[in-house]
Amino acid sequence: MNQAVLKDLHPEHVEVEICRADELAQRRGLASELDEMWSYVGKKAEPRWLWHAIDHHSGTVLAYVFGRRQDAVFLQLQTLLEPFGITKFYTDGWGAYERHIDPEQHHVGKENTQKIESKHINLRTRIKRLVRRTICFSKTTTMHDLVIGLFINRYEFGVAL
Repeated sequence: MNQAVLKDLHPEHVEVEICRADELAQRRGLASELDEMWSYVGKKAEPRWLWHAIDHHSGTVLAYVFGRRQDAVFLQLQTLLEPFGITKFYTDGWGAYERHIDPEQHHVGKENTQKIESKHINLRTRIKRLVRRTICFSKTTTMHDLVIGLFINRYEFGVAL
């Protein structure tokens, strides 16, 4: 507690509310980090983007989609996130986020997207076809999406297929 502030406050100006941690988290709502990660299929002229969202506090992957870096793909991700009731989105400020997320819920900045950027590093380390300079790459979008999707399902959701 800030003792200096407490000395200057009058008791009638202070309101104390005691609640359980899980109730407080429910009141605050779910916060999510959103980001996209670049890779390619066949050649670098054919980019493929992994768009995904994680829980800001736990780092759990909530949803992901593959596609181009376009608004339509982000809208697919946003549709997958609707059941979670997310009240705060942390992003890097890419235009699709600015156009489709309510400004009151949208917070831009790298300081709140560290967990999702860390996930990118882990993915690039573990899946060779995501490394930018590699001789290992997917020849079809189906195989690209399948390999990365299987990895995410296995290591993030615990689903061994």
